[in-house]
Amino acid sequence: MKIGLGQINPTVGDLAGNSARIIDLIDEARHEKADLVVFPELCLTGYPPEDLLLKPKFIADNQSALEQVARAARGLAVFLGFVHQDKGALYNAAAFIDDGVIKEIYHKMHLPNYGVFDEKRYFREGNKSSVVDCRGQKIGLGICEDIWAEKGPYEEEVGLGADVILNINASPYHLGKVREREALLKQRAEKYQAAFVYVNLVGGQDELVFDGGSMVCDPRGRLIAACDQFREELLFVDLERDRLENWRWLEAEEEIYRALLTGLRDYVLKNGFGQVLLGLSGGIDSALTLALAAEALGKERVHAVFMPSQYTAEQSYRDARAVAANLGVELAEIPIKEVFAGYLNVLQPNFMGRPADLTEENLQARIRGNYLMALSNKFGWLVLATGNKSEMSTGYCTLYGDMAGGFAVLKDVPKTLVYQLANWLNKKRPVIPEAIIKRAPTAELKPGQTDQDVLPPYEVLDPIMQAYVEENKSAAEIAALGFDAPTVARVVALIDRSEYKRRQAPPGPRLTPRAFGKDWRLPITNHYKE
Repeated sequence: MKIGLGQINPTVGDLAGNSARIIDLIDEARHEKADLVVFPELCLTGYPPEDLLLKPKFIADNQSALEQVARAARGLAVFLGFVHQDKGALYNAAAFIDDGVIKEIYHKMHLPNYGVFDEKRYFREGNKSSVVDCRGQKIGLGICEDIWAEKGPYEEEVGLGADVILNINASPYHLGKVREREALLKQRAEKYQAAFVYVNLVGGQDELVFDGGSMVCDPRGRLIAACDQFREELLFVDLERDRLENWRWLEAEEEIYRALLTGLRDYVLKNGFGQVLLGLSGGIDSALTLALAAEALGKERVHAVFMPSQYTAEQSYRDARAVAANLGVELAEIPIKEVFAGYLNVLQPNFMGRPADLTEENLQARIRGNYLMALSNKFGWLVLATGNKSEMSTGYCTLYGDMAGGFAVLKDVPKTLVYQLANWLNKKRPVIPEAIIKRAPTAELKPGQTDQDVLPPYEVLDPIMQAYVEENKSAAEIAALGFDAPTVARVVALIDRSEYKRRQAPPGPRLTPRAFGKDWRLPITNHYKE
């Protein structure tokens, strides 16, 4: 049996575009004389469709799109995901189409309702496994979480004679997830002694990134075919003949970098923005953001603005110009000094002679945010915020200042990982000046300022943050790992009291199993303290 793995990048809500892409690949599969082509979970609607599922017209239109795909599927079989409405209930479903006829509709039996998943809000669980006959082969059907559940549909399907299992997915990315999937697929294939065909989405959807990595295992648990990560692909595999030797997934830095590129590119282009804008400070966060934007979108779509104050060092000028020149991005300069002085003059009677403090620092950040948003309004450019996860977690950022923007590319990237990615990128092509990487991080909002005036060193802060945010460890448990207890208490307190800021932050690509956004739902009004 020759099977096509249709690893596609659908757009949520674009029923016409998604179905047209599916039909194009069906035509290609027919030309290649494939017996069956398999597409991902909810590929007709895009994933996750969220509250679009509450619109009756959307459900009806999705059904019409399925019927259009079925009519186009003459001469081969197709398995793809859609939303099925039956007796008033909605199901995360998949249709098995053979020679233009919908032969079977499978309802997902195990609905995830943890982390970024909220499927029980919309769907009812299925209760029936499905086996279909195709070209003399018995094929079992399943969707995503069905393969993770210990009591999924596959044992019954294999008992009914299935020796090929199809599992279609919308499995979001986090670092290392593709290796977890591979290990699970091999285990399931060997356990059930059946070939497993696993097809995943690729692309960005708001905060989520889908990395693809579709694959096939034979009944002995050997990987015999795999699609690239972060790339649309129609890969054909012959279950009897194909073998895969020495396959390797992307290494960590490249995997993360490609995830960021995918999330950024799709957020910008799927939302109809032609160009982006960011503030380039001479620091490492904005330099890495600029490099990502130039590679994801092309340098001609990227604009950078340097906004110096009386506290801006000459090194910042040099480094900002250098990284912009290395990337071929034009750099505009708009000083904030006079506007800042005007603010202070106007506010002087209200400040009643009080000494300068964080207020004056935040004013500078907000002037810069105003400049960026003015350019965004005038030219229709999307502003990219440049803050990282370490800053976002501790509140070391300014509302309506450096947090201003439509998309935060580094939102789930800790500061130590920012340095790691910059060094990795420079090995590929040196674009970020070494002076930026070696310089002590600074917001340059007062004389001689560095981040470590307020925060612990990032090599201390980041593992504490990871333990607290991603692993849900208590302060006592983190201190028991060898960290200074007062430092842990300070970091935990900063994270807890910064929730109101994070609620107002722009979305950004999810890289970790628990990112701020869909994964993190703490109350703002919250009196629980450890």
